[in-house]
Amino acid sequence: MATPTDMTTMFYTMLTAPLDRNATAVPEAEPNGTTCEAWEEAHHLLFHLGNVCLALGLVIPTTLGLHMILLRIMLMAGCSLFIAWATLYRCAMDIMIWNVVFLVINFMHFSYLLYKRRPIKIDRELRAMYKRMFEPLHVREDMFQKLTGQFCTIETLKKGELYAAEDKTSVDERLSILLKGKMKVSYRGHFLHNIYTNAFIDSPEFRSTQMNRGEKFQVTIAAEEHCKFLCWSRERLTYFLESDSFLNEVFRYLIGKDITNKLYSLNDPTLSDKAVKKMDRQPSLCSQLSMMQMRNSMASTSDTDDALNQFLRGSSTGSSLPVTQPIVCGQAYQQVP
Repeated sequence: MATPTDMTTMFYTMLTAPLDRNATAVPEAEPNGTTCEAWEEAHHLLFHLGNVCLALGLVIPTTLGLHMILLRIMLMAGCSLFIAWATLYRCAMDIMIWNVVFLVINFMHFSYLLYKRRPIKIDRELRAMYKRMFEPLHVREDMFQKLTGQFCTIETLKKGELYAAEDKTSVDERLSILLKGKMKVSYRGHFLHNIYTNAFIDSPEFRSTQMNRGEKFQVTIAAEEHCKFLCWSRERLTYFLESDSFLNEVFRYLIGKDITNKLYSLNDPTLSDKAVKKMDRQPSLCSQLSMMQMRNSMASTSDTDDALNQFLRGSSTGSSLPVTQPIVCGQAYQQVP
């Protein structure tokens, strides 16, 4: 409750107030903090060198094979110069901390890029196969190591031992590439063709039974000399290729070309290893082929030894067997009546 003294003071204050009620006190305008009234002097040379490093890193052309590594190097150099500038000349803790964070992030990326480009050591037994089959198709060494290092084995066969026996061995178990030696393919004891180094052993069966499982080999494959081959588990290989579209296309191409070479070997059983290598350097004529039917086309129409002998002699006139010829088109082979 206000006392009489307080009320008297308020009364005299109102009497002495300005009579002009429209007059208002205008506060003084404070200077705008974002307005640059005077520019500071240029920063130290370290600041400008840091920005030069950032600019150089951003203009590195992506066509260079090492452009990402060079970019990370320039970014790390720029961050290091900013840290030195902020610490020695600006005494700015926030600038220093942020650039330390950027430096650590770029160093982690730089280390990862170096790790990806580390030299891959391919097993000596697989080096020739990689150079011959996979390197021309631009398969990187790390991809090849991943392909051959997890779910495949290197196996051997002595002279005379069987890789597959007709009507007995399942075609669903494996896919193999011959690394060393020579194998012979025969049907009912009759020679069909040879398999040489750096060629698939059972590519026809792999291709022709992709849709039909549970089939048996219709030919016998035996080692002509001491052989060594790389063997994949078919199920695990198929699963792996489904997850890598590039390697899947590489395998489709290699298997198609290998089947083409085997077709030529069927037409000319005396085809030598040098001739096979010469054909290997030529483009593949087909991408798909039921080679199991090719190897055993005589069995699809007649089971007689006479028909088999006619096929082996290459006689196409007067025979009930279809003659299969290669053509350069979407279909791998056509039957000529």
